[in-house]
Amino acid sequence: MFGQSTIALRDMSLEVRQGDFISLLGPSGCGKSTVLRLIAGLMQPTRGRVRWADTTARDTLGVVFQEPTLMPWSTVADNVWLPLRLKGKTRKDVRPDIEEALATVGLTGFEDAYPRELSGGMKMRVSIARALVTHPRLILMDEPFAALDEITRFKLNNDLLAMRDKLHCTVIFVTHSVFESVFLSDRIVIMAARPGRVIRELGVDEPYPRTEEFRTSTEYVAHCREASDALAIAMDGVAHEG
Repeated sequence: MFGQSTIALRDMSLEVRQGDFISLLGPSGCGKSTVLRLIAGLMQPTRGRVRWADTTARDTLGVVFQEPTLMPWSTVADNVWLPLRLKGKTRKDVRPDIEEALATVGLTGFEDAYPRELSGGMKMRVSIARALVTHPRLILMDEPFAALDEITRFKLNNDLLAMRDKLHCTVIFVTHSVFESVFLSDRIVIMAARPGRVIRELGVDEPYPRTEEFRTSTEYVAHCREASDALAIAMDGVAHEG
């Protein structure tokens, strides 16, 4: 709850299993980002609880925000080093971890570059590398590609799935895009607003890895139509309240 009267989430129930790729899809104001903040421990619920079957996953989770939030005065390597630096690790001791994280996102050779020298997509890659450098079992991503052009967004979608396949991590991904949610996810959680709540969960039972062929397949189109219809129901409820 925010303030005295705004209920951000009500009767929100979500089970996350190891290895899931879950997208939270819904209109603005439905509480998608609030769900991530609750899972990350950045805020506490006024009612209910977040229960962890294995608390070690909570201790090593990574978070990627909509904006890269890089330190402009620091190099790429120093930006990636930050979460380990806060844990008291020297850059020398964790150099292999930094190099591995940058290699995973395709930025080998840019260790000494500054954010001002990078494109928007590259800045987001640095942000993802910073989340990966702690070797998280769970990664929370809050609309990380929303501000990027479509070509860059598609490329990063592909790279994200390759990264997830390599690391065998769990991902919870917030998006407004039906197409992105279907391409990336094995589960799509449709949320409605006022108050934020889950109205439907859709399975995308299609094999990984997913290639460009999947984007033009009849299966992809069918899943997009199903997700779009469910999102329309969520949006219709908001429109009626408005």
